[in-house]
Amino acid sequence: MVPVFAIGDIHGQADMLDEALSLIHDDPLAGAHVVFLGDYVDRGPDSRGVIETLIEGLADGEPWITLRGNHDEFLLRFLENPAYRDPHTKDNLTYLDPAIGGRATLASYGVDVGKRRKVKDIHADALAAIPKAHVAFLRALRPMHVTADHVFVHAGIRPGVPLEQQDPEDLMWIRREFLFDLRDHGRLVVHGHTAIDIPVHHGNRVNLDGGAGHGRPLVPALLLGREVFTLSHRGRIRL
Repeated sequence: MVPVFAIGDIHGQADMLDEALSLIHDDPLAGAHVVFLGDYVDRGPDSRGVIETLIEGLADGEPWITLRGNHDEFLLRFLENPAYRDPHTKDNLTYLDPAIGGRATLASYGVDVGKRRKVKDIHADALAAIPKAHVAFLRALRPMHVTADHVFVHAGIRPGVPLEQQDPEDLMWIRREFLFDLRDHGRLVVHGHTAIDIPVHHGNRVNLDGGAGHGRPLVPALLLGREVFTLSHRGRIRL
């Protein structure tokens, strides 16, 4: 049984990320792989700091695996086309719509995102302000990570579809078809994307998005086969 740590949606909460990594560092199994489930940007105050932490850790040889979330993809699409409206969102929202939280991300890079500014000007400033290394990091994010016991994805998988045939859009966006499916998927699916109050183990899946993007704590987890433990200053807590 190979231990794996996992961290759910960070959403620009750089201080919370530092705290989660500290809890992992203090665990007796520190040194095992850490899988980050995506959504590093938007809503929180320091998306730039989050990406810098991840880039620096990978450069230092940390055994980290970084997956792509829908918000990470949305930032890339905004940089390519500021008028892009995502069909997966209600009302086909743009990246600068308040519900997405993209303005907070751009502000963390020093971009003036005042509501009176034209989108084209915000976009031009974003292209100049966001380091190329950060864009390259986002483009290199993986859609899925599979172990003997687990499937790590941002949002979930489409039930009944072999892993090698999964649609990357589903891996970033799926909700209802996955969340309400009670079948065993062969491996425990570890995901985020759907914010809840605290991480929950559902038997066939584990949701680690505890709502850091909405100000709730970012809770790291340790997976030992199908057993899952959250980490705290009091030690491990079984889900």
